[in-house]
Amino acid sequence: MQTAVVILNWNGVGHLRQYLPSVLKNTPAEVRIVVADNGSTDASVEFVEHYYPDVEIVRLDRNYGFAEGYNRALREVEADYYVLLNSDVEVTPHWIEPLLAMLNTDEKVAAVAPKLLSFTEPTRFEYAGAAGGFVDFLGYPFCRGRILSTTEQDCGQYDTPREVFWASGAAFCCRAEVFHSLGGFDGDFFAHMEEIDLCWRMQLAGYKVMCEPRSVVYHLGGGTLPNESPRKLYLNYRNNLSMLFKCAPAWQRCVVAVARPAADMLSALIYLLKGQPSLASATLHAYWDFLLMHRSLAKKRHAVRTSRKAESRQIYGGSIILRYALGKKRFEGMM
Repeated sequence: MQTAVVILNWNGVGHLRQYLPSVLKNTPAEVRIVVADNGSTDASVEFVEHYYPDVEIVRLDRNYGFAEGYNRALREVEADYYVLLNSDVEVTPHWIEPLLAMLNTDEKVAAVAPKLLSFTEPTRFEYAGAAGGFVDFLGYPFCRGRILSTTEQDCGQYDTPREVFWASGAAFCCRAEVFHSLGGFDGDFFAHMEEIDLCWRMQLAGYKVMCEPRSVVYHLGGGTLPNESPRKLYLNYRNNLSMLFKCAPAWQRCVVAVARPAADMLSALIYLLKGQPSLASATLHAYWDFLLMHRSLAKKRHAVRTSRKAESRQIYGGSIILRYALGKKRFEGMM
């Protein structure tokens, strides 16, 4: 089976300089390493060409974002398995073998994630994926090892491989055939939530998403947009609502349609009271654009829901926000 590690880059020469060496050092020689450049205006391409001539380069004419950038790049990369890797990820020895072994062992596994630890705090889980991701009934994401903004210390408590709801886009190993057959990421998302949306569609198509903690990588995180960025908040809200509209069964959508606006408008009010009007505005802007997208989302929903073969069993039936407010900030014992 041919495997390609594909690193999407946009003006990230600093990250390539720091993290690419670990990928080359710790990845078997038979695995292709590809840098897909999203129309960078810095010296990224020249750096790779000069220092790493054996690394393949896919050049895109402009910045298409994470979702459509990968869609376009992967059309030019022939492989059986893809490993999508952020440019700010440091990999460890033998990191890729357990991921590929899981795909080889079970043909129903469409995607698998490694254990994601923090590059700056190596003993803690990293926010973007930890030891596998889930969503609650209202669509709010969380992880084994990360509940809302609280990350846990990694003490081996989640070292058992298990089925999860989503694999982090920071290190996303998947079957190329499934990726393309489902249309890849939703290009309209631009960035954020696209991997959760794709993992949900994989499950609706009858596949499983797994986490394999024997594979360990370290993620810097926040390399493109800081956590308090209004743009990042906007994309997370808009794309999360779009994902729910497309993928959730009708009865879940009815509950979400009532509960989510109430919860999110409360968040917007809190941002205002904290003196963060740009974040409150981003929340409202996300809802407005979500409503404007209704017609196109309805077509996508019809395609997703009418072709489904199963429903996901990995959705937490309660509210992660309510659970957090009650002081339960660890994943253990949830699912």
